[in-house]
Amino acid sequence: MFMFSRIAEDIRSVRERDPAARSALEVFLCYPGLWAVWYHRASHLLWRARLRLAARFLSQIARFITGVDIHPGAMLGRRLFIDHATGVVIGETAIVGSDVTIYQGVTLGGTGKGHGKRHPTICDGVFIGNNANVLGNITVGQNSRVGAGSVVLSSVPPNSTVVGVPAHIVYRNGERILITDPHDIKDPLSDALIALSARVKELEKCLCIVDNQTQVLEPFAAEAAEREAYSEELGHLQEYVSMGEGI
Repeated sequence: MFMFSRIAEDIRSVRERDPAARSALEVFLCYPGLWAVWYHRASHLLWRARLRLAARFLSQIARFITGVDIHPGAMLGRRLFIDHATGVVIGETAIVGSDVTIYQGVTLGGTGKGHGKRHPTICDGVFIGNNANVLGNITVGQNSRVGAGSVVLSSVPPNSTVVGVPAHIVYRNGERILITDPHDIKDPLSDALIALSARVKELEKCLCIVDNQTQVLEPFAAEAAEREAYSEELGHLQEYVSMGEGI
């Protein structure tokens, strides 16, 4: 009975989160992401019973049928929804909380060949967009969102939204996060942006100096203009007056 209640709970959670789900029977028959979760529950039991080869073999069957590769050692919470399913990879030491939504192409992977905890921990209520990569022994905080195509290499605080390659926080607790320091972007081009920013500051200083010099020279410029006007006036007078004529 416990198994059937969990299946019913999974189907109900999908219907709540996916507007395309029209009936419980459709979800049961046409959602390979759910099948992958159910296969994993069986393979995880075998893994915990130290039947490692049987667990891996069952996970490979699930991968062939569903397109989702979940290592039997991974720990998955309740009501996990893997939408569209294809291409999702979840590593051996990954931990996924409850009410998590994962879209196609997502990787919860490791970095390097070290042992121990080397895959991410995804807390409750997290949303991970399609083709996002969450790599290493990091934590994505509760109710956070990872934008599509992002590469997350460091831990994400709760109630945050991260985007980019590598990912950086753009929203936290419902408020927009403005980035003023290029170092915070952690982009491969950050050094170039920093150099460009420094150059702009230098040019601004030069413009301020020129502007100050112009303000200082303004009285002299006015005097020069007066002299030029006086010279032009004298030139006009010479057309009518010629000193020494008639002598």
